[in-house]
Amino acid sequence: MSITPTDNALINETSPYLRQHANNPVQWYPWGEEALNLAREQGKPILLSIGYAACHWCHVMAHESFEDTETALIMNELFINIKVDREERPDLDKIYQTAHHIMMQRGGGWPLTMFLHHETHVPFFGGTYFPPTPRHELPAFRDILLNAANYYCDNVAEIDEFSAMLTNALNTHSNPKSSKLDLSPAPFNQARQELGEHFDAKFGGFSPAPKFPHLPQVQRLIHHYITTVGQRQADEDAIDMAIFSLRKMVSGGLYDHVGGGFFRYSVDEEWGIPHFEKMLYDNAAFLNSCADAWRLSQHPMFKNTALHTADWVLREMQSEEGGFYSSLDADSEGVEGKFYVWQREEIEQLLDEESYALFKFRFGLHRQANFEGDWHLTGNKDYEKVAKKFDLTDDEAIDKLNAACQQLFEVREQRVRPACDDKILTSWNALMIKALARAGRVFGEEKYTEAALKALDFIKAKLWKNGRLLAAYHSGSAHLNAYLDDYAYLLDALLEVLQTQWRHEDVAFAQQLADVLLSHFEDKEAGGFYFTSHDHEQLIARPKSFADEAMPSGNAVAAYALGRLGHIVGNTDYLDATERTLQAAIEPVKQIASAHNTLLLALEDYFFPPQYIFLRGHAEDLPLWQRYCQRGYLPLRMTFTLPEDDTGLPSALAAYTSPPAGNIAYVCGIKGCLPPVTKFEKLAKTLGA
Repeated sequence: MSITPTDNALINETSPYLRQHANNPVQWYPWGEEALNLAREQGKPILLSIGYAACHWCHVMAHESFEDTETALIMNELFINIKVDREERPDLDKIYQTAHHIMMQRGGGWPLTMFLHHETHVPFFGGTYFPPTPRHELPAFRDILLNAANYYCDNVAEIDEFSAMLTNALNTHSNPKSSKLDLSPAPFNQARQELGEHFDAKFGGFSPAPKFPHLPQVQRLIHHYITTVGQRQADEDAIDMAIFSLRKMVSGGLYDHVGGGFFRYSVDEEWGIPHFEKMLYDNAAFLNSCADAWRLSQHPMFKNTALHTADWVLREMQSEEGGFYSSLDADSEGVEGKFYVWQREEIEQLLDEESYALFKFRFGLHRQANFEGDWHLTGNKDYEKVAKKFDLTDDEAIDKLNAACQQLFEVREQRVRPACDDKILTSWNALMIKALARAGRVFGEEKYTEAALKALDFIKAKLWKNGRLLAAYHSGSAHLNAYLDDYAYLLDALLEVLQTQWRHEDVAFAQQLADVLLSHFEDKEAGGFYFTSHDHEQLIARPKSFADEAMPSGNAVAAYALGRLGHIVGNTDYLDATERTLQAAIEPVKQIASAHNTLLLALEDYFFPPQYIFLRGHAEDLPLWQRYCQRGYLPLRMTFTLPEDDTGLPSALAAYTSPPAGNIAYVCGIKGCLPPVTKFEKLAKTLGA
């Protein structure tokens, strides 16, 4: 039987990833009632394939198997085949990745290939990538298909028994029991110890290859250092590990030195050769981390990297409407990394003699090619070493190398570009809104602030409907009930935006998001927040996790943001929800503290409450007051400049009135507010300058 493109139900989907498979001979369906009802009616098991548009191995398996007519015939005869974009349906991805981990006792990944019961949707077998013929100790995909179908027919009782066990294990894993343990600051030192034990002193980071840039680990060490400085017991090793790791990531091949932006992860221990997809969420995390590292160290490399990454986001990832696209593909013209790599002779011909000498030294072009006969640019020598060798200042070395990279960039722009997954996700956009708002404030770049506000306004206009968020947008259409991460990340982003530019409607929006979290996601009995809302589609499990994964834990960000918003607007309901979440999480935190680094930020606020500064005034030097309060790296301080004409403030802020003339600062902490300050010199003295 031949399959025509119109027979494939993905043709009507908006997800670029699903549409990539719309012309496969496989009879794909999106996850939904049509496919699930067909499985029930026909008694066929479900083959669930989860991936995403920028995934290299997803493309490989698609080309090898899903585009193959003979393989498709087997799939169509034996299974109901469902394709899922893991970025649109992170709820399904979380559940079935966890199931894979329980079943196989090893990590999952993409493409995820799971075989499900036709009625219960509980998996009975699974894996990730399978080749078309046996290799790399992996069986052939066609053999997997036949064996899975035969096993499903011949072992009904065994599958039913296993399904019950797996469902119980999933729900136990997804909903850890709340403990009655007292909250304590002990996990801070525990996380510090664990990170120290796993630190790679040679290349940076905290794991062997393949190496992922788990930036919450860097953030935890920075926060630990700041805390110990305040206790006059500065942990210099902690900050050294953090800055060294970030420098290695920024200098290496994880970063696109020509065009800006970061790739997803490195296949080697030296941060040299990446998989070449660029994800929006990774770049948000790096933009935040580089801005913070620059505030701490004033090292020009961090500022240079942050600015170029932010420029890449504005240039290539922001839509005309304002939202940010999801990712750039690893492949172009069917070859991974082809857009990004160079031949040495090509670079030598492009640059003048002086520029090429610097470039060759910086990027090790005198060494052997490092990527399949070509050069992927990896910082072989630090900027300081380049400057010293060529008798330059650090800034001069950076400027000359930037100019050389710009010449390569202009040539590279003529190449066939990697595909862009141009769907817009609320949660990932929230991460980038926060990062750009921070970069705009830290570096004094108004264009980044404007881009953040434009994206925020886009979300409010297109993805906020009837008092609820939607998760995804593409081609003028928003859909999918939003998840915990959408609400938590956006609430956190709003707190960052408000410190950059206070808008009355944004603080009101923050309170609306917080109220939805409490009414539609919170586990009132055990504490914490479910990943899906109370009115979400019923699935085989309902995750409620506290550990960071590729992105920060939604529970952790919710606890952190609710706690801070609660203090700002004086709402104890938000503070109580934070404490309940911390109480629910304390048992898994005490087991592996360093897996919960974002949650430790909320715990840090619980024990060391932030300082809140509210500025109001009429004088022209009010921005000077704001910049002074926000100077340096002060994670336990939040500064808000309230417009003098804003009379609709929340009741807790209404008392912070504008003076008849000049400026005024209200400096508040957990024990209340200090006397208002109306002189800049007194403000400096109050803040300990």
